[in-house]
Amino acid sequence: MPIDPITVEIIRCALKAAANEMSAVLKKTAYNMMIYEVQDYCVSIVDHQGRTLSQNEGALPIFLADLGVAVEDGITVYGVENIRRGDVFLVNHPEICGQHLNNMVVYTPFFWEGQLLCFLAVRAHWIDVGGASTGFGSSMTRDVYEEGLQIRSVKIYSAGEPNDEVLRLIEDNIRFPESSLGDLRAQIAACRTGEERLEQICRKYGGERFQEAVQTIWDQTDKLVREAVRAIPDGIYQASSFLDDDGKDFSKTVPIQVKVEVAGDNLTIDFSGVSEQVPGFINCGSSGGMAAARVAFKALTSPHGEVNEGSFQALKVILPAGKLLSARRPAPIGGWSLSLPTVLDTILRALAPALPQQIPAAHKGDMGGYAIFGTHPKTGRRYVCQNIMGGGWGGRPFEDGASAAVSMCQGDVKNTPIELQELYYPLLYERHALRADSGGAGRFRGGIGVEVTVRPLCDLFVSRNTDRIQCPPWGLSGGADGMTNLTLIKHNGKAEKLPGKFSHILVKPGEMVTFLTAGGGGYGPASQRDPDALRRDIALGYVSEEKAKKDYKGTGVMERWNNGVLE
Repeated sequence: MPIDPITVEIIRCALKAAANEMSAVLKKTAYNMMIYEVQDYCVSIVDHQGRTLSQNEGALPIFLADLGVAVEDGITVYGVENIRRGDVFLVNHPEICGQHLNNMVVYTPFFWEGQLLCFLAVRAHWIDVGGASTGFGSSMTRDVYEEGLQIRSVKIYSAGEPNDEVLRLIEDNIRFPESSLGDLRAQIAACRTGEERLEQICRKYGGERFQEAVQTIWDQTDKLVREAVRAIPDGIYQASSFLDDDGKDFSKTVPIQVKVEVAGDNLTIDFSGVSEQVPGFINCGSSGGMAAARVAFKALTSPHGEVNEGSFQALKVILPAGKLLSARRPAPIGGWSLSLPTVLDTILRALAPALPQQIPAAHKGDMGGYAIFGTHPKTGRRYVCQNIMGGGWGGRPFEDGASAAVSMCQGDVKNTPIELQELYYPLLYERHALRADSGGAGRFRGGIGVEVTVRPLCDLFVSRNTDRIQCPPWGLSGGADGMTNLTLIKHNGKAEKLPGKFSHILVKPGEMVTFLTAGGGGYGPASQRDPDALRRDIALGYVSEEKAKKDYKGTGVMERWNNGVLE
């Protein structure tokens, strides 16, 4: 008998619940704030062919359904016949995962009645993996070997027994082994939780029914996605932009050109026009490039739908090897994520003529992080403080852009509260506020960026990697560009502007560093702005009176505003 729809729905919800419970276990047991506060991780259930069964809600979009490549590699290395219950695999290899080496993947097999059905996989950001840089990827690295340990699908547990030699090797080559190995145990605990939940499902329905339900779920998701693709007018759409530099050669921009073809219920994203891989650290592997395409596709076709393999069967990605988004080893990839928000913006820009009521203006266009590290004066121990900052999203065809939000690649990632950072690290935060005037003017204003000022209580080092300073978040349909990222260091009463990408800048007590994030581009002509909306922006401090006069005077908005404040 074919599987009934009620059973399919129960198994669908059970898979989602299993992934979400794995996520909760990871957050409650992880050691570093990038996991339990920022939520820089992803949990997936994938089959032995690397196809996604389910993914936790709130996972980073840039990790969309891309944990399958890690599982496929483990099967290639060991063979299905050599994978056993109790095995635990660890991988971050750039040719497999395509991301900076801090993003470690742990996965375990699930067997039912002696048959390998699927794997439980967790990717999480470790605060350190060795190499030349502390914290996020350094713009000073020349190849991936300087960026830390590279691990290709190694069994760290074999049939339930730990591989002490490999674990000791990892421990001796990273700066914060207590944190990273604690996170490793948290990832394993999450996988074990997933195994228990899958066992409950299979005990109730059996392995064959389980697999049949999964195939039905994929088919149903694919059908809904293809309906959304058919709603996009057929055609070939193109757009281009660029990155400021590769972090090494500041005299050259890095071109981004994409082509999107819609034909019936299939959509193709072609990255052939993207820059070749560069000497600097902003490259990523093909998995990273594929993820950028999937983020755009998911946002266009099923933004509120579940994530499984059916979500992407209507998508084809053309990505030749050796590109910025498919770099060959040993290209440095520590800043792998820097280019992806711009790639995503460019894909949406290409489709703006086809979807004028759906596509927003450009958003802040970077991943918005910083790293502060040094030796704590009270404990004498080394520390690293990593955090994420939001910025402005582009104005939309129907409303203003979101403010203080992380990039579209980061989804539900959060910033760590400054109170927690001050508790753990020798830092004093002077300011954490919205950055007035940063959103582009328009009928619908771009979202507002963020301003963060930090004062060190002892000598420390600061790193930050940003982009889109020369290519600001663009407005759409007549909207103005948003303000760009900026970093300032203040010493001896004077503020000095720092480059967009810098690593290991020494900052002393009495000095201050200010991080300013970009605002979103505006949507539509400023002359169509609702005067009441402008009045509200000024009252809330989003827009200064001076900036309002500059952006809206002569547009008719001022004339319609009868209270005389800005006459």
